[in-house]
Amino acid sequence: MKFAVIVFPGSNCDIDMYHAIKDELGEQVEYVWHDTESLDEFDGILLPGGFSYGDYLRTGAIARFSKVMKAVVKAAEAGKPILGVCNGFQILLEVGLLPGAMRRNESLSFICKPVNLKVANNGTMFSTAYAQGETISIPVAHGEGNYYCDEETLAGLKANNQIVFTYQDNPNGSLEDIAGIINEKGNVLGMMPHPERAVDELLGGADGLKLFQSIVRSWREANVVKA
Repeated sequence: MKFAVIVFPGSNCDIDMYHAIKDELGEQVEYVWHDTESLDEFDGILLPGGFSYGDYLRTGAIARFSKVMKAVVKAAEAGKPILGVCNGFQILLEVGLLPGAMRRNESLSFICKPVNLKVANNGTMFSTAYAQGETISIPVAHGEGNYYCDEETLAGLKANNQIVFTYQDNPNGSLEDIAGIINEKGNVLGMMPHPERAVDELLGGADGLKLFQSIVRSWREANVVKA
């Protein structure tokens, strides 16, 4: 499986994401600059964290207009797995691939620490390697991770089982403890915690590795022809 790690001016978690795929997962991966117009050669798309375009105007608001985002939308419509982490999640919200918005953390301060998450839905292409209801430890690092949506959108997320991860001890005030959601089609995941920073025990834990393993397993089951 071949992954693209999208790099925007201000991305700072792209190297972590690349390491997770190449060195821990053992799959192909390339950095792809924000002005790239085609992602057809890639099987999965990763939008890393950071401060794209300095987070001016609003987190993800400028990155949303980068040339590569048209290709990301095309890939999403084709059913390819798209993962947006932290700032990548914010960009997916801005471009409309996921519903809702991000607000400043309730504390109005930057949060950087490991947090416990509950696997609320292990039936997605991103979470099949986890047990339903499993508790995992994944670090967060954000100032605007307070997820919000209106009542109608929230009802839809619940009805369609689109909430994949929830916080056990909500660090930022997110509505309904939401830490990660997918689109209705099930191939676009946005999450504030950083799984790429939890792929090896040397980093303090490897709970995030199962997320990437889930993607590869699901992709192979759908695309690799068995002899």
